[in-house]
Amino acid sequence: MKQSTINAIRILSAEAIQKANSGHPGLPLGSAPIAYALFQNFLKFNNQDAKWEDRDRFVLSAGHGSMLDYSLLYLYGFGLTKEDLMNFRQLDSKTPGHPEYGHTVGIETTTGPLGQGIANAVGMAVAEAHLAARYNRPGYKIVDHFTYALCGDGCLEEGISYEACSFAGTHELGKLILFYDDNDITIEGNTDITFKENVAERFKAQNWQVLNVDLVANPDAVTLIGNAIKKAQRETKKPSIIICKTKIGYGTPLEGSHKCHGAPLGVENLQKTKEKFGWSSEPFEIPDEVFEHTAKAGKRGAKLQREWELLFREYEKRYPAEAAEYKAAMKGELPDLTANSDLFAFDKPMATRQTSSVVLNKIAAIVPSLMGGSADLAPSNLSDMKNTDKITYGDFTPESFEGRNMHFGIREHAMAAIANGMQLHGGIRAYCSTFFIFSDYCKHAMRLSALMNIPVVYILTHDSIGVGEDGPTHEPVEQLIALRSIPNMKVYRPADGKETAAAWISALTGTAPTALVLTRQNLPQYAASGLNALKGGYVLEDCEGKPDVLLIASGSEVEQCVGAKAELAAKGVKARVISMPCFEEFEKQSDEYKESVIPSSVKARVCVEAGSPYSWYKYAGDQGEIIAMSTFGASGPAAQLFKKFGFTVENVVEKAMKSLKK
Repeated sequence: MKQSTINAIRILSAEAIQKANSGHPGLPLGSAPIAYALFQNFLKFNNQDAKWEDRDRFVLSAGHGSMLDYSLLYLYGFGLTKEDLMNFRQLDSKTPGHPEYGHTVGIETTTGPLGQGIANAVGMAVAEAHLAARYNRPGYKIVDHFTYALCGDGCLEEGISYEACSFAGTHELGKLILFYDDNDITIEGNTDITFKENVAERFKAQNWQVLNVDLVANPDAVTLIGNAIKKAQRETKKPSIIICKTKIGYGTPLEGSHKCHGAPLGVENLQKTKEKFGWSSEPFEIPDEVFEHTAKAGKRGAKLQREWELLFREYEKRYPAEAAEYKAAMKGELPDLTANSDLFAFDKPMATRQTSSVVLNKIAAIVPSLMGGSADLAPSNLSDMKNTDKITYGDFTPESFEGRNMHFGIREHAMAAIANGMQLHGGIRAYCSTFFIFSDYCKHAMRLSALMNIPVVYILTHDSIGVGEDGPTHEPVEQLIALRSIPNMKVYRPADGKETAAAWISALTGTAPTALVLTRQNLPQYAASGLNALKGGYVLEDCEGKPDVLLIASGSEVEQCVGAKAELAAKGVKARVISMPCFEEFEKQSDEYKESVIPSSVKARVCVEAGSPYSWYKYAGDQGEIIAMSTFGASGPAAQLFKKFGFTVENVVEKAMKSLKK
């Protein structure tokens, strides 16, 4: 039945794409034997419990071939129906154009942007290695599974794949297995026009085991793939790539052509393909014997889960503390951080990167699942968890997978996508860190964090022209609006230590990703800050009665507004200082609350932020003034730059008086 099942994968994929008149049939047709061999004979899963913790993970990095995923999920009993396949790429269907995490049962991560899935898979392998090192005991391998990914030429052309695969090889992630669908075709034609490198030698140089399988018209394709998978599983010190030579659009009149990469085969070509494979069933109909055959894999997985559950019960009796911690980590349980007053204990001026470090380390001591690191900037980002007399965090290395401090290297894009994979795996509360300016390198992975609704924490320091002497190449001015424009992304720019603590609490207790945008320079501590920051915006300092003018700012510029309030009071002007650390959280509040903070009757306003002005027009109104950056920064001491670009008490006062006269 193996050939019939492989053909079922191919035909279902081609039929769904043809019905939708949209999609990518080439990959499913060529790589169906790879997918069949994996799912039928190796992949550890239970289709009745798709979230079983010790399942193998499968990532389709080449997400444009999504019908391969959906055909597999349908044939292997994950709950998709024939009607779901017939609604491929239609509005509100369970089978969208690219695989979406949380939308379709059995999809482990959202893929499509090429290379992201490879990096996600690396993150999942990191999580498996870490949790196994922390919780497994002799005779009790409660964490013991593989991460598999399928990629194409496009994934390997993307720079993120170099970053992620270099990281995986350096860290000897032996339970990561990557299938490379090597069909020599991309949208524009043969890969020879852009991609002639020796992929095998590249991966060998990155400390991967390289295996080659030629599947082109090979009747023993499944056996060859199976042998390669077994060999990959035996290699424990290196990740493995299985280079599978395939034909795009195999078995169709368009075989080997870029014309079947991203377009339906056409009615006539689809019929000829069915004839080639001897397929006589009606559209979307699958012979019963195929389902009987694939059901064996599901039964195997259900049996493995029952055995695992028995093992875990014994583990729980033998190691109750470890079992309880493991279960809490997998469920994502956290202590009540809002009740921890120690997180808010700040009394002297500090940079918010420093206050973040203090809060991070206090949280790390009580949240054992917290794990992350920096893209080679930990001494500047202050993003490492520091060992104490009571607890040793250690570094995640090939010799010590139990370490919680990650060293991602200078690989910002892969770092963010690896963090996504760690979070998706479960058992890890993932964070990563770099300079705010380099969030541009991270952005696509950050966007996917938001799209998948997973609470990865991004520590982004050196947040403005306050970077100073490094100059405009390192001074972010447009990055705040870039991140604020991402739906479902929380962007916190705290003004002091207590706001930083609130930002961390929000990041860890919500489901959305959070960017913590932090200063290099010292900031004062404010008496009225704290948990109010969880509302995104609040009155930091007020006046008697109705204010004449509202001074609104985030982060370091709150200090200028506080100073301006005192200067304005001396002029007989009543000012209210509003700290706005997180626009997204402020907008979630009730209309009544927002009105109480920013009363619509007060038209005179000054909004201050050392970034682009575009975030602020809504709050400034038609009579307000905005002090912001409309140019790049410059190289020089931070204090001089703030003065040069107008971020001073005097300028805030001047703008307030101007607004009052409108």
